[in-house]
Amino acid sequence: MEANAEVRSAAAGSPSVVGVLTLAPHVNAYESDIEQTLITQQDIQAKLAELGERISDDYRGRDLLLVGVLKGAFVMMADLARYIRLPLEFDFMAVSSYGAATQTSGVVRILKDLDHDIEGRNVLIVEDIVDSGLTLSYLLKNLRTRRPASLEVCALMQKLDVQQVPLDIKYKAFEIPPVFVVGYGLDYGERFRNLPFVGTLKPEVYRDAVT
Repeated sequence: MEANAEVRSAAAGSPSVVGVLTLAPHVNAYESDIEQTLITQQDIQAKLAELGERISDDYRGRDLLLVGVLKGAFVMMADLARYIRLPLEFDFMAVSSYGAATQTSGVVRILKDLDHDIEGRNVLIVEDIVDSGLTLSYLLKNLRTRRPASLEVCALMQKLDVQQVPLDIKYKAFEIPPVFVVGYGLDYGERFRNLPFVGTLKPEVYRDAVT
């Protein structure tokens, strides 16, 4: 499968990636459900390597805490961390605004809070995808009340033309069309997270979902 030409890298140029782990190109049991590959495994790893270099330069000499937004960001966070050439600490939050649907409800619930105090810390939120921006906006407002030294966002993808609130995403890998995507940590009904690429599902797979 080839990557969709509508997907845009969020920054020009990509470094060569040396020694990237090669995973199986797909999971056979899911193959009949995938309509199209939007972002290939190779493109994801190349862009994460580029972001890792930028983050390493920007935070050199400072402590850095990565905060992964569960569950979708866990795959990206693991790979991104290995491209950052600095000592790191990790924490996680779980929030919900989708449930089993394919569109965000706009109602955000914190399911798991941070384990550690972030006051005075340099915090980088790691997100899988930003669409309406409502969930991320809520999360940023919540974390700012805890007085971190700095608070920035690194997102794998941002959907175009659907953002409802202004957001400053300092590190962004790809811009994608406003379609529902799975793979590389993103799910539908808790399936497809272990695909090494990002793709779309055939409509019949989620036709009966409540959106």
